[in-house]
Amino acid sequence: MKVTIENKKGLGKDIKVVVDKKTMDTYLEERYEEIKKNYTLKGFRPGKAPREVLKRQFGDAIMGEVLDKVLKETSSKALEENKIRPATQPKIDLKKYGEGKELEYVMSVTELPTVDTKKLQDIKVDEYKVKIDQKFTDERIKQIAKSQNNFKDADEKHKSEKNDLVVFDYKATSDGKEFKGSEGKNTQLVLGKDLFIKGFDDQLIGVKKNDRKKVEVILPENFPEKDVANKKAVFECNILNVKINHPVQVNDEFAKNLGAKDLNNLKELITKQINDEYKNSLDMLTKKNILDQLDKIKIEEVPQELVDQEIHVLSHGMKDEEVKKNKKDLEVQAKKRIKTGLILNEFGQKNKINVTEQELNLEIQKQFRMMPGQEKMVKDYYEKNPSAIASLRGSIYEEKIINEIKKQAKVNLKEITKDEAEKILKSENERAIKASTKEISQETKDTKSATKSKKTTTSKKTPVKKTKKVSKK
Repeated sequence: MKVTIENKKGLGKDIKVVVDKKTMDTYLEERYEEIKKNYTLKGFRPGKAPREVLKRQFGDAIMGEVLDKVLKETSSKALEENKIRPATQPKIDLKKYGEGKELEYVMSVTELPTVDTKKLQDIKVDEYKVKIDQKFTDERIKQIAKSQNNFKDADEKHKSEKNDLVVFDYKATSDGKEFKGSEGKNTQLVLGKDLFIKGFDDQLIGVKKNDRKKVEVILPENFPEKDVANKKAVFECNILNVKINHPVQVNDEFAKNLGAKDLNNLKELITKQINDEYKNSLDMLTKKNILDQLDKIKIEEVPQELVDQEIHVLSHGMKDEEVKKNKKDLEVQAKKRIKTGLILNEFGQKNKINVTEQELNLEIQKQFRMMPGQEKMVKDYYEKNPSAIASLRGSIYEEKIINEIKKQAKVNLKEITKDEAEKILKSENERAIKASTKEISQETKDTKSATKSKKTTTSKKTPVKKTKKVSKK
């Protein structure tokens, strides 16, 4: 195989590859021998069919198979030997091929740009450790206790109020007739939540244990039984019990019910939880800061093919006119994303960062825990969508790279209070909103300017008669 780099235009390269006749003949001979062994032709003993007969019957197919095989092997070898990393799938232009001939083709390649990752060592980041005051932990525990239900039987003379729990049996009719689902036993309803049928709760306020109460409501439009949907219904209710929600006592028993060893252990766990919440938000801020600094690293040229592909991804779901209108913004965004991706990938390769199957499975397991009861749906989703797995692997890969950059960066560790953390996050949020508003304002300004320009142009009378025609000679 002879390889010649014929043309260099920036990242573009034309690579001429010539595979000699002898090598091509060897590939063809090997394939014909395979055909001989595996096919029985009428009139010939197995494995004894002459090549000319095989050629007449399978010649074009064999040449196609051999050509495909040789192109794959030689193109990969040519790229590897010349240390060329293609940004996209190379384009192959066949110049010469056929039985008894050498193979000649030109491979047009857009190469990935060189990325200097040394500058990543100059990255500076602020990393935060949030000190949580005990009063914030106690306040969080109080909120948890307040959200807990602790219903206890009320006195028989107690008249139900908002937030009380009423236990009752009922039989319902619509137009004097019973319907499917018109009977309920030991139904429990917290008054004031309006979670049963709109207006039902209010009519149970003031009932006592052993009371009988008639409740009239309009059944909702989405009621399962379509025949009675949106119709008036009468519920005959037998009140079995009324319960009052008593404040939960914050003690060791309360802590154990939440899975802690005791109250002190619960405080430790809640403190860690609060700290993790702020840490996650601040880590996102650190990550953004790193990515902003990556954007300052120069790359000589970003492959246009990659830009076009990224624009296609970014404009997914947009109408053609929207894409045309926002083409410049999309291109800027696409270049930025590609540039960041190239830098991260180069750093990842140099530091031998990869994603193991165990890490991938752990992330999927994490998603299982986030969606309890829907594990099978999540599992099926990833099994049926290889692109989703690839996307998840990419996210893990990026996260590992960012963490490695942090390790190698000049880190300024700051211990801050919860209030200081909130101030930092608020400031960053306001800055992001301001930046977004500025972009929208600029876009509106550009649109108005374009509209004004169009009107001005339209209003002018074009002197058609004075326009000179350029003749083609």
